[in-house]
Amino acid sequence: QVQLVESGGGLVQPGGSLRLSCATSGVIFRGLDMAWYRQAPGKQRELVASITSSGTTNYLDSVKGRFTISRDNAENTLYLQMNSLKPEDTAVYYCNGGYKMFPPYEYWGQGTQVTVSS
Repeated sequence: QVQLVESGGGLVQPGGSLRLSCATSGVIFRGLDMAWYRQAPGKQRELVASITSSGTTNYLDSVKGRFTISRDNAENTLYLQMNSLKPEDTAVYYCNGGYKMFPPYEYWGQGTQVTVSS
């Protein structure tokens, strides 16, 4: 059974930082391409960042220089380090992964809420 479980969301002030984690099971993690998506109220889900099985990364323009996607293959875990957070980063963040060539991939986590507010 494939499972992706996010953690690390919460309430943070503008300019603050959070690190999201996505723990995976039921897959050979190092072979997966992975991504983080987010969805704000009233908006469509958007791709925030991705990382391939070989380590190639890509970012949404609005988060470049602030967010870093990474993976720990020994721990089967995906991370999203979020710095200099802005209110417009407020959304539910979803872990996504699989074996397809392009995102969105076939497996999804349940989501974790990130709220940036003073």
